[in-house]
Amino acid sequence: MDLSFSHTNEEVDRLIDRLLAASGDIYHPELVRELLIAALKIGQETDYIPDLKLINRTLREMRYTTRVFAPYRDRKKITIFGSARTKPDEPIYQTCVRFARLLADKGWMAITGGGGGIMQAGNEGAGSENSFAVNIKLPFEQGANPIMQRNPRLVTYKYFFNRKVAFVKEADAVAVFPGGFGTLDEAMEVFTLVQTGKTSPKPLVLVDDADGFWEQFFDFVKEQLLIKGLISGEDFSIFTITKDEHEAAQVIENFYRVYHSVRFHDELAIIRLNSPLSDEQIRTLEQEFPELILDGGRIECCGPLECESDQPDLAQLPRLRFPFNHFHYGLLIAFIHRINTF
Repeated sequence: MDLSFSHTNEEVDRLIDRLLAASGDIYHPELVRELLIAALKIGQETDYIPDLKLINRTLREMRYTTRVFAPYRDRKKITIFGSARTKPDEPIYQTCVRFARLLADKGWMAITGGGGGIMQAGNEGAGSENSFAVNIKLPFEQGANPIMQRNPRLVTYKYFFNRKVAFVKEADAVAVFPGGFGTLDEAMEVFTLVQTGKTSPKPLVLVDDADGFWEQFFDFVKEQLLIKGLISGEDFSIFTITKDEHEAAQVIENFYRVYHSVRFHDELAIIRLNSPLSDEQIRTLEQEFPELILDGGRIECCGPLECESDQPDLAQLPRLRFPFNHFHYGLLIAFIHRINTF
């Protein structure tokens, strides 16, 4: 039988409806039904066991990730990347401890990879009670750091790609400390996701050491990427480099001073705010950021739109809306920074 996501599967559809009813307390049953159809189609189309195992393990890991993070949806979270090889007596380790503690004192929770080095420093600074660890099974590294062992917010993954989803999907901000290939990989992925609009706008802070690890990276980006036209000047809005943990924490806090969140619907950008802007401030944004707005469009105040009905807890927030070109995501970050100056 050629299964379809539409309701044309006759007996199979009836069996799925019975299964959903018998299971009870199923949220959004139409989406769960599609998951079940997808699983059945995979069984029909794939006889290669390693592929089936990968898909099965991926779904199980993502389900557990959602279960662990769900009770903390209303808490802001900072993902902290950095080397597992950094020692506790190194200055940058202590910088990370102080940085994580500063944000924890303001109500933030920390997400780290759960290992040693900078990851342990982030968990140490935030405290076990304010920490998540998204660990990875590796044959040559030990498990979770002592701060996160036996913590209910410890998730251990087989696949890096699932772990990366958790790092970015659950984070409201990202801080990257000096590190090796893994750290650079994680940082570059966040750069790419923000630059292409595949994750929501969020502050990305590169916390530097005394030797200028990120300053040298910045020189490379300018000389090898910008000058050669491989990136645009607006992409420098994506990140901030600082050696000071207080400045790093302030950059992250300031990002949500007036700006709250964004929702995209077709060509429309809906900017949710913590406080409304005046007409004069909106006209200033139009004059300073015309590249963001499709020809003939305007920035307008509005209430919640029908496409946001799945987020009723945000209905009370003031909003701006404008037709967005879905190209200048780096400039959108600069736009948010400008909003936060009002």
